[in-house]
This record gives sequence, structure tokens and C-alpha cells, in this order.
Amino acid sequence: MISEETLVQQLKQKETQSQSFEVLINTYKERLYWHIRRIVLNHDDADDVLQNTFIKVFKNIEGFKGDSKLYSWMYRIATNEALTFLKSKSKKLGLSDIELQDRMIGNLEADVYFEGDAIQLRLQKAIAALPEKQKLVFNMKYFEELKYEEISEILDTSVGGLKASYHLAVKKIEASLKED
Repeated sequence: MISEETLVQQLKQKETQSQSFEVLINTYKERLYWHIRRIVLNHDDADDVLQNTFIKVFKNIEGFKGDSKLYSWMYRIATNEALTFLKSKSKKLGLSDIELQDRMIGNLEADVYFEGDAIQLRLQKAIAALPEKQKLVFNMKYFEELKYEEISEILDTSVGGLKASYHLAVKKIEASLKED
């Protein structure tokens, strides 16, 4: 595994760009896919957003200054792409964000790529009901096991604010699971 700095340098050089981009995709595609999938909830949508994410990364790698880690930068792009996708989808379908979330949760049960049982489905429904920021923080902390400092870099938010959001998300999820 090459260092992030070396990979970024190779991505910025025309001679090594395509081979390095392949390394980048192979290194990060699964983590980014699951991050996106937890936001959009649908396999095909997650694939589309992942593809758009890598296109944006490729087009904008020249502008990457190295102020943050490469994967933090890519996670931020993936997060923004997923949220933009959801906004566009709700607008296209003429649905509110809440109506779209309800529809997405309903579709999750029929999704052949969803391998969860009834408990996991209830958890996904509880997560989907969270406000956007709490949902993102919960998914990154709980499923992706990112540290608060990493999440702070990705979402450009204070660690204290993230801890509060995570705590509130956990309380809401616990309450929701007790209700059902």
C-alpha cells in the first residue's frame, strides 16, 4: 500500500494518473459505497452516486491541497453527492424529504441487496427518521467506526457538536426501537 501523499502526487501526474486512479478506486470503493448506501439506502442509487463521486474526485484532484486526509476529502465529496442526489430525487418525484425517506424505507424491504433481518430493518427505519446531520454522524461513528476527529474533518463540524449529535441520535434510535 502506497502512502496517501505518494498516491495524490501520482494522481496529479499525467503519466501515472490512470494507474493511480485505479489504485484509488480499489482502495476506497467499498468504504465509500457503504457510506453512500447508508445515506441513499438503495444499491443502484449508491452505485450511481459512487460513480459520480469518483468522477468528481478525478476532475478535482488537482485542487486537492492536502489540508485534510485524502479519504476525508473523498468522504466529503461522497456525502455531498449523496445528499444532492436525494434532494434531486425528491424534487423529481414531487415528494418532501420525509416522504422520500418513507418511500426509501418501504423499498428497503423489497431490495434484493438488503440482507438484514427484521431487527436491522427496524434499526434502518429508526436511523432514517433522524435529522440529516444526526443520521450522518451516527452512520459514520456506529457503522464506519470513524473517530470524531475524522468525522469532524469530513463534515467540517466541531468534535463537541458531533458528540452531541451522536448522543441525541442514539437516544432517538433507542426510543424508536422501544416503541415498535
